[in-house]
Amino acid sequence: MASLTSWSSKFLLMTLTTFTIIAKPSVADPVFRSSPWASANATFYGGETTSGTMGGACGYGDVFSNGYGKNTVALSTTLFKKGYACGTCYQVQCAGSPSCHSGKPSITVTATNFCPPSGWCKPPRAHFDLSKPAFMKIAQWKAGIVPIKYRRVPCNRTGGVRFLFEGNKYWLSVFVMNVGGGGDVSNMWVKGSKTEWIEMKYNWGASYHARAQLGGQSLSFKLTSDSTKETIIARDAAPENWKLGSTYKTRVNFH
Repeated sequence: MASLTSWSSKFLLMTLTTFTIIAKPSVADPVFRSSPWASANATFYGGETTSGTMGGACGYGDVFSNGYGKNTVALSTTLFKKGYACGTCYQVQCAGSPSCHSGKPSITVTATNFCPPSGWCKPPRAHFDLSKPAFMKIAQWKAGIVPIKYRRVPCNRTGGVRFLFEGNKYWLSVFVMNVGGGGDVSNMWVKGSKTEWIEMKYNWGASYHARAQLGGQSLSFKLTSDSTKETIIARDAAPENWKLGSTYKTRVNFH
């Protein structure tokens, strides 16, 4: 017969093992969390009407009608990440300059464009080329450039992810907009009502494409966030009679 001491030791080991399994943390957190603050500089481009910020390297076109408004930014190469940073959000605060507005107000901006790799945007600098209205909220515009503190923050969007369709009868190009959570997408798939899931290839900016004839089918999309690896599915995002040049809204988004 085993001794009382031996039995107690085995019971303690079993208890600790069980507790370890229960207490094991989740591998992935689907909720995007703000990053630590970092330092950079900010300039501005375009005029006060922000007409110069339309279009851009992310392909969002009219940033007003597509939900991004005046608080937008063109990122330097280091931050733009070859387009995968399109749609990401940053909290920006003027820091250490007499041109900063009193109270050091901060703004949240969305990456909608790319700042060419020269001047202040030359690698490896982390630089923010803000729309002029955004710059004017944190500093006097006559300064031209100011030091800032910045950090990635969650993108708080109204409604679900939106898809803008382009292409032709043989291939479909989709611009992904109004992305919440981390604001970014790393992988995307499309499923017609008569097909299985088809992997879409990254094109440029916020654009993905699939070489498939999908006309006359309702379309569903599956997306994975680059930041959190969360995957969401927008079922029947577009009806059977979908059209190129149209934007389709969904009810799902990242956290």
